[in-house]
Amino acid sequence: MKIIYKGNENTGITRIDTPVEGCWINLIDPTTDEIDSIKALGIPSDFLTYALDLDERPRTEKEDDGTTLIMLRIPFFQGEKLDVPYTSIPLGIILTENMIITVCKKHNVILEELLRTRGRGISTAKRVRLVLRILLLTANQFLAYLREINHTVEMVEDKLQASMRNNEVMELLKYQKSLVYFTTALRSNELMMERLQKTPLFHKFPEDEDLLEDVLTENQQAIEMVAIAGNILSSMMDAFASIISNNLNVVMKFLASMTIILSIPTIITSYFGMNVNLPMQQNPLAFLWIIIIFLIFCTATILFFIKKDWF
Repeated sequence: MKIIYKGNENTGITRIDTPVEGCWINLIDPTTDEIDSIKALGIPSDFLTYALDLDERPRTEKEDDGTTLIMLRIPFFQGEKLDVPYTSIPLGIILTENMIITVCKKHNVILEELLRTRGRGISTAKRVRLVLRILLLTANQFLAYLREINHTVEMVEDKLQASMRNNEVMELLKYQKSLVYFTTALRSNELMMERLQKTPLFHKFPEDEDLLEDVLTENQQAIEMVAIAGNILSSMMDAFASIISNNLNVVMKFLASMTIILSIPTIITSYFGMNVNLPMQQNPLAFLWIIIIFLIFCTATILFFIKKDWF
């Protein structure tokens, strides 16, 4: 899908049909024809296809004509039922002398959030400012998804305290994997942003320099928050694995105690069921006395187990 935008801070951005100077071309999982149409504008084909590889790493490249590629990884929500609910995907940003092009394999919340208010406060002609807005939204979205992960982990934690199965631990493992992907993406983005900080293109205007500093700060905060959440989640999984094992031991201890207690009536009734002469066999209240005997022994055993904390 190819969509072309044009606009400024006051009027907002609108869709147009053909590329013009100062426009923004957004490519989402583009077809071969759409890629060819952008290549006709003088864009290297590699710059357009890099972002379609989901394993592409963040970096920057520059051609002799000044065309610059900025590759970053953005957060992406795949679905709660998948093994990795949250992951990261590459987003390519291509800067030319007169336009900006974004390329991504999937629809993503970063660009959707950028367009949510119809681009108010955004000028497609200010290419560097637009790139910095995308980078800032990326760092903020990492933090937003991290809050969602923390909230989900708290709900799973409540279930874990009474759990005797591994379902909840496996649920936590899914989010631990997501945090690993987040950490890798954020650290790679940080290295890429540090290279951008040394690029003269991002130092033409004081506003851009300040915005880049904000982006680096937000990204560093996201790195630290994800690292803290990862450490907490890892420790929590170890602790709850022990809790699950302990819960199972408590159940097994209870079942073993009940087995011993219930075996007492069996032993006593088996003794009086032998086909030999036995005490009280002529007594009409023999059955009642047998019940009283095993009730006494069962009660004594229960009290003993309670005292030893075996029950």
